[in-house]
Amino acid sequence: MSGLEQKDKNDFLIEKIKERPVNKRKLIRRTIITAAMAVIFGLIACFTFLVLEPVISNWLYPEEEPQPIVFPEDQEEMSPEEMLSDNMQAQNQEESRQETEVVLEEEQIESILSQIQLDKEDYRQLYTAMSEFVSQLNESMVTVTGVTSNIDWFNNVQESQNQSFGVIIANNGRELLVLADNTPISDAQELSMEFYNGVQVKAQVKQKDSFTNLAVLSVSLNDLPQENREDLIKVAVLGSSNAKNIVGTPVIAMGSPMGISNSVGYGMITAVNSQLFAVDRNYKLLFTDISGSRNGGGVLFNLQGQVIGIITSEKAGSDMTNVIGAYGITELKKVIEKMSNGESVAYLGVSGVDVTQEAHEELGVPYGAYVREVDMDSPAMLAGIQQGDVIVAIDDRTIVNFGEYSTVLLQMEAGDQVNIQIMRQAQNEYREMNFSIVLGTAE
Repeated sequence: MSGLEQKDKNDFLIEKIKERPVNKRKLIRRTIITAAMAVIFGLIACFTFLVLEPVISNWLYPEEEPQPIVFPEDQEEMSPEEMLSDNMQAQNQEESRQETEVVLEEEQIESILSQIQLDKEDYRQLYTAMSEFVSQLNESMVTVTGVTSNIDWFNNVQESQNQSFGVIIANNGRELLVLADNTPISDAQELSMEFYNGVQVKAQVKQKDSFTNLAVLSVSLNDLPQENREDLIKVAVLGSSNAKNIVGTPVIAMGSPMGISNSVGYGMITAVNSQLFAVDRNYKLLFTDISGSRNGGGVLFNLQGQVIGIITSEKAGSDMTNVIGAYGITELKKVIEKMSNGESVAYLGVSGVDVTQEAHEELGVPYGAYVREVDMDSPAMLAGIQQGDVIVAIDDRTIVNFGEYSTVLLQMEAGDQVNIQIMRQAQNEYREMNFSIVLGTAE
């Protein structure tokens, strides 16, 4: 068979493949759908990661809860039995000492004292010792800088800085807590904290108190340098301002008592104002013989290195313009404690005093918290509590004085509904009244 015949027989096996025409519109639609699905899948993946990442991180690396801050209360006064026992022991010791001591005549005493001579070297040693002590105290002090940005008429950004001085009061295991005057930094948009050795970290306001203008600032422990973290955590001890013999106590004013950064003043407590009226609580104001600036701030330390006062200038009398005064730390402890734990201070809105024994016996005023004033638009005013009322109970807890009223209120939270029992004078007698009040927030 010839090749031509063979070719004719195989012609029917030849298949001609034609390319299918491309549907451009369909191709574009599929491309768009694929891209859209990719975007949606990416968004879902991102959202899932953001939601689950903290959960997975906390599961793999659980973060410890911050420890609640509790400041020990001042020791209560001794009971009469304890005082009697101590007096008997002291008397016995005094008697035994008198039996063995040698009685010196006045001439002998004068002769001994005349041999003691103080010169400038003694003063140098004294002030050198005080300077070294101040250096130790300074390790628990910090400088807080508040930065505020403003735009002028020409759209130029201008930054202003104000400084406040604080003291390290607690470490809750997650944060370092600092008590500072909030007045200079109240409008700051950004806060930084500088420690005694120059280390600077960012800080934030944890809580603040409107009456005292104090704030508790927090610094994350993770932000502190690992190599010298322990050197930075120097927590100061909060002492007591309720000692009976506090007048005459030597003190050191630190921070900016002279209106200049890192200034220091030595002196003593010269007077105590035990009734500094505030809303829902009263404070004690300590006065010193240290001359300073009305714009000063900082902390009062005693010679045991304990904080006994927070310097303030707003409440000093007009005739004491250059005298440094301070809030007593004892009356501030519970407020500072709540702020340190990030809790808001409950607010009822009354200022008051104790009912004295004379008022009770002569005028028939029942014992309790006597209401001097009621804050405008406060929960107390809106509920109907008036000036002259006597608060005698809060939620079945008997109130016998204003200090106890403040203590009970500090144990409550903003938003709590409480039952307030008062006694109100009507026609020469006091009648009982009850109010159900939702506590507000002190701002």
